[in-house]
Amino acid sequence: MSIGETIRKKRDGLRLDAQEIRDFVISYAKGEIPDYIASAFLMAVFIRGMDDEETLWLTSAMMESGETLDLSSIEGFKIDKHSTGGVGDKVSIILLPLVAACGLKIPMISGRGLGHTGGTIDKLEAIPGFRTRLSVEEFVKNVDEIGAAIMVQSERLVPADMKLYAMRDVTGTVESIPLIASSIMSKKIAEGIDGLVLDIKVGSGAFMKSDHEAEVLAEAMIDIGKKMGKRVTAVLTDMNQPLGRAVGNAVEMEEAIAALKGNGPADLMEVVYLLGEQMLLLAQVAKTPEAARKTLDRCLSSHQALEKFREIVERQGGDVNCIDDTNL
Repeated sequence: MSIGETIRKKRDGLRLDAQEIRDFVISYAKGEIPDYIASAFLMAVFIRGMDDEETLWLTSAMMESGETLDLSSIEGFKIDKHSTGGVGDKVSIILLPLVAACGLKIPMISGRGLGHTGGTIDKLEAIPGFRTRLSVEEFVKNVDEIGAAIMVQSERLVPADMKLYAMRDVTGTVESIPLIASSIMSKKIAEGIDGLVLDIKVGSGAFMKSDHEAEVLAEAMIDIGKKMGKRVTAVLTDMNQPLGRAVGNAVEMEEAIAALKGNGPADLMEVVYLLGEQMLLLAQVAKTPEAARKTLDRCLSSHQALEKFREIVERQGGDVNCIDDTNL
């Protein structure tokens, strides 16, 4: 079937099969389909939706478009966290070193801003010299040796999503549950992780405006993860107002560093602890939320998390002096 026929089929509300979805994804990733045709496909999916099986096929095809990481040589439980995005959301910057300081391995591949939400990568690049473009080899080495690394999605890993992600941003097709679920899960499973905690933002500042929408998205991603043999859990958090007090890449970076020093706003730290608890529970290094919170609190108050962040920044070429003096 031609791509045009595939688009018409979805436009008319019909179900696509695995081969039709794969043909579109792989051809677009290779540059064989122009952007204007891809935008038509995205709009058809946005309007007509996809069922669970179509969404799983889309996720699989996107992963097939590039490489996946093999972290089997790294000891320990490999886990990541992903947020669907919101205003002032700098949780990943705090959580990455905090959970790594607790002994877990965190291979985090993150994105730039999408729609009205800021991207973790953009915020980290406010640190002078901080490199977010790492080779796969360097990324894996850092995870193995210091327990954590973060990089922007590369053209080698899920290139189809990289292109579709950018296209969704400019075609009004961001707020689609199948497109969001497949985008997130293709990237995360390609990391080679054992487990994933999802932070589904809900409210006026999020892509999901209601609890029902957020629950449907959470169920879709948990279903994909389960079918691909991963431990996945989801938490719904409020985004009816900005998280923390700072909004903007540089000032959010300052606030994240302050949080690692024990001076984070209460609403921000509650989300950090909530997600951190789930990560420790999923990795089975804590048996109860209370025990998990005690571990997190110990690693934060002892400045182990701050020192782990310093280690990550240094490894990735950033100016560690900015951690001590955020005015630099």
